[in-house]
Formats: sequence, structure tokens, C-alpha cells
Amino acid sequence: MAKLARREAPGETSSSVLLPNNLEDGSLSQPRILSAISSGIGASSLRGDIPAKTSITWRQIVTVAVLCFVNLINYMDRFTIAGILLDIQKAFNVGDVGGGLLQTLFIVSYMIFAPVFGYLGDRYNRKWLMAFGVFLWGVTTLVGSFMESFYMFALCRAMVGIGEASYSTISPTIISDLFVGNMRSRMLAVFYFAIPVGSGLGYIIGSKAAALGGDWRWGLRVTPFLGAVAVFLILFVMKDPPRGESEGASNLQATSWRADIKALSSNKSFMLSTAGFTCVAFVAGALAWWGPTFIIKGIAAQAGSSGKAPENDEVAYIFGLITMISGLIGVPLGAGLAQYLRTKYPRADPLICAVGLLLSAPFLFAASLVAHTDTKVAFALIFFGELFLNLNWSIVADILLYVVIPTRRSSAEAFQILISHMFGDAGSPYLIGQVTSPGVLHISPSFLSLAQNVTQPISKDIEDTKDAEDPLVAFRRLQYALFICVFVEVLGGLLFVVCSWYVVRDKRKTDRIIAGLEGIAMSESPPPPYPGPSLQS
Repeated sequence: MAKLARREAPGETSSSVLLPNNLEDGSLSQPRILSAISSGIGASSLRGDIPAKTSITWRQIVTVAVLCFVNLINYMDRFTIAGILLDIQKAFNVGDVGGGLLQTLFIVSYMIFAPVFGYLGDRYNRKWLMAFGVFLWGVTTLVGSFMESFYMFALCRAMVGIGEASYSTISPTIISDLFVGNMRSRMLAVFYFAIPVGSGLGYIIGSKAAALGGDWRWGLRVTPFLGAVAVFLILFVMKDPPRGESEGASNLQATSWRADIKALSSNKSFMLSTAGFTCVAFVAGALAWWGPTFIIKGIAAQAGSSGKAPENDEVAYIFGLITMISGLIGVPLGAGLAQYLRTKYPRADPLICAVGLLLSAPFLFAASLVAHTDTKVAFALIFFGELFLNLNWSIVADILLYVVIPTRRSSAEAFQILISHMFGDAGSPYLIGQVTSPGVLHISPSFLSLAQNVTQPISKDIEDTKDAEDPLVAFRRLQYALFICVFVEVLGGLLFVVCSWYVVRDKRKTDRIIAGLEGIAMSESPPPPYPGPSLQS
């Protein structure tokens, strides 16, 4: 029988460079591969030299625990400032534009350096890269708490983004190299618990530490010490598995960065899920940054002329609890629905993401309408809005990992971070802050009429924007600005629907590359349609 696979000569495309070596020596039969791919079996069960894993080792559990801990404090640090934002604005005498700029600078540096660490993460020791990043954001967060100048403080926040870029691009790929199939989905769900839970703890710890210390700066001095613990755990406890180990493809060779980007750009499932996730990031970033402030301004508008001041730390505390609980329910709910439905509906993953966004939109819209009349109802609506938004986190990560080959996953994570933050939460806090500025909202009076209060004509709201101290005016401006998020959620839902048209095809292609079928001259008939994402535990 003729040889089934070959290495390519210089100048040819790089696809066959990625083939497992045992395809060349005939130890892996092509009919066996075709049967396995068509039945949804992962590549790890095809390799004779690497048996499929059926149990979880203690070292794997410890590694996931370390990754979850670092992800938790990562998001705690990121949203600590949101819980004390009004105090920071008062201390530095900056308005909403300056407040939004802090998060935007952080996200901009984060997304710029993500591709750098993505490239390095596909080629060099991931433990040292992650340890460096955690150390950097811990140090810059601590140093920033001592800054007296707003510009120096903003610079420190930008440097925090550099450190966090290293961790965020690399950690999901380590999980993908430890687990496969349903077990990978479960571990990703556990890992992504840290996003809403860490964000909620950030609000709570930031506001409570500031209250106990008598200064908002103490809110920034908790996570750096936890970061020091994380560096130790990464270097001396965590396992860094060979790339592709869980799928039996640990001998795949990395291609050039240009080839990686070209392949990712042509991967429709990856690009569309990234575009949909960008909408998630836009809404999550705007809501996380401005949510507590919006509720506080709504309470102030309710107080009217009585002069009653809202309790800022209590609002941040409640908002943090809502964020945590909605994440504790939403993340596993999304992962569980995906694991159950994809056995019957191969395109279920992106469709669940679409439904989550489309259901979240009306709840957040309603919350923005009632925040200045009934705070309890607003909190309840925000809870359900965040609950449906949280369905996306682990599913989007899972889609990326099963439509991208192992040696490109760090680059794919970095690319997704770059795009989702560049057009998502890098600009949304600043954009919302800009739209709240006097003189901006009257550009679109038809848009403002969507939230018109019949007892408070919009024309009067616009006229009163000259009085920046009026609580109702301040609330109205932020309310109208946050309506943007509703439209972005609907757009994201539509993008995920389109993604569902391609996800089965791209998953099948990735499995074929890992199994070694890409570039093989086949005499057998083409394999039957692929039934969906691999469910092999």
C-alpha cells in the first residue's frame, strides 16, 4: 500500500507539517482514523503510543485549582476599582470621562500585549510566562495605590493590563492540554466561575477594604499579596503539560506566526464566535464598570431634594453579590446545557450563546428604566440579565478549543482577547462616560425618546444638563448611555446564530488535522458527516 502521509517540502503549505509522526510509519491505519472521526472520538484514542485518559489525576486537580485561584484574583483586581470608582473620581477630581478612561487604558494595554504572550505561549515555558505576568500586575497594583497624580495612577493601571495579558492568554490552553471532550467542558466551566465570582468579590473587597481602612487606596492593597501566593503556586505546584497531550497530539509542531494568523482568520467559527464574544465583552465591561455607579445615581434621583446620600459601599456590596450569584448559576448552567444539547443538536453551543444574549437584553433594558423608581426591582432585573449573559463564558472558550488545533490555541486566545477587547470592553466604559457628557445626548433625540419618562419630558432633561449637580439629570445621562448595551447584545446574538452554521464543519476539520487526515491522499470514500463536538470524557 502506498504511503499515506508525507512531510512537505520547503515552500509548500504547512498543513502536513502538523501530522503525527506515527502516520508516516504506518502504525495508525487510515480506516481506523476515519471510523473514529466519524463517530466523534478524540484523537487521543487513536494514538497507539498514548492511551486515552479515563480518570483524573491529583496533579490535574491541583493544576486546575491553581489556575482557578489565579483567575479569581485576576478578576478581583480588575473590578476592585469599579467598587470604589466614585471615591477615586473625587480624590483625583475627574468626571465620568476620566473614570471610564481608567478601565479603557487597562484594557488597551491588555489587548495589545495579549498577542505577544499568545505567540510566546505557543512556543516557550508557560509557567514562567504566567508567573511573570502575575508578579507584574501585583506590583503595579500595589504601587498604584500610592500614586497622588491621576496620570501616574492611570499609567499603573495600564501596566496592570500587561501583566494580566500573560495569564489570560495561556491558562485556558493548559486546561485544554490536560482534558478533552466533556471533561474539558466541565473544567472550563469551573475555571470560568472565577470571572463573575472574582468580579463580585472585587466590588465587595474593594469597597469594604476602603471603608475599613478609611481610604479608598486600601481597596487596592489586598490582591497584590494574594498575587504573591499565586506566583509561588504557579512555579512550584502547577503542572505545564505538553501541548496537545490530552488529544494524543503532543508531537505537533508550531508553525510561523503568519501561518497561524492566516489559518485563524479563515476559520469562520472562530471569527464569528470571537465577534459574538466581543459583544459580550462590550456589555460586561460597561455593566461591570458603570453598574454600581448607575444604581447609586438612581438612588440619588429617588432621594430628590431631600439630600439623602446613598451608601456607596452597600450598593457595591449588593452589586457584587448579584454578580457572583448570577455567575455561580449562569456559568455551569450554560456548560450543562451545552453538554446535554450537543448530543442531539451539534450546533447547540453557539445557539445557547445567542439565546443567552437575546434573553439578557430585555432584562437589562427594563432594569435601566426602573432604577430611579424601584432599586429592588432594578437589582432583580440586573440579576437575570447577568445570569443569561453568563451562559456564554465557558461555551465560547470551548468553541475556541475544539475548532483550533493545539499548537495555535494560545495565539487564538490572544487574537480573541485582542479583538474582543479592542471593540468590546476597551472602549465601552469610556464610550459610556463620553455619552454622559452634557451636549452629547441631544444629537440623537429619537434614541433618547426610548427611555422618556412621561412625568419628566426629555426636553427639560436636556435643558437641565447645564446643572451637573442635579441628581435626576446625572442619572438620565447615564441611563440613556447604557441603552447602547441592549443593541449590542442583540447584535451579538445574531452573530452567534451565524456561527452555528459553520461550527460542525470547522470542528470536524480540526479533528482531522489532529488525527492526521489533512493532506493525506485517500482512496477510501469520504467520511460520513461529523455528528458534532466530541463528547469523549
